[in-house]
Amino acid sequence: MDLDDLPKPQANPGVGEPLDSISIAELEQRIIAFEGEIARIKAEIARKQASKAAADAFFKS
Repeated sequence: MDLDDLPKPQANPGVGEPLDSISIAELEQRIIAFEGEIARIKAEIARKQASKAAADAFFKS
C-alpha cells in the first residue's frame, strides 16, 4: 500500500458532508469545533454592530 492511497484527514470539517464514516469521538470533536466557531462569529457580529451603531450615532449628531 502506498501512502498516497490513504485518505487524507480534512483540516476543516465541511458543512453538509456525509457523516456515516466518521467516529462518534470525531463527531463530538466537530461539535465542539463548530460551537467554538459559532461563538467566534457571534462575537464578530456583535463587534461590527457596535461599530456600526457608534458610526450611526456620530453621523446623526
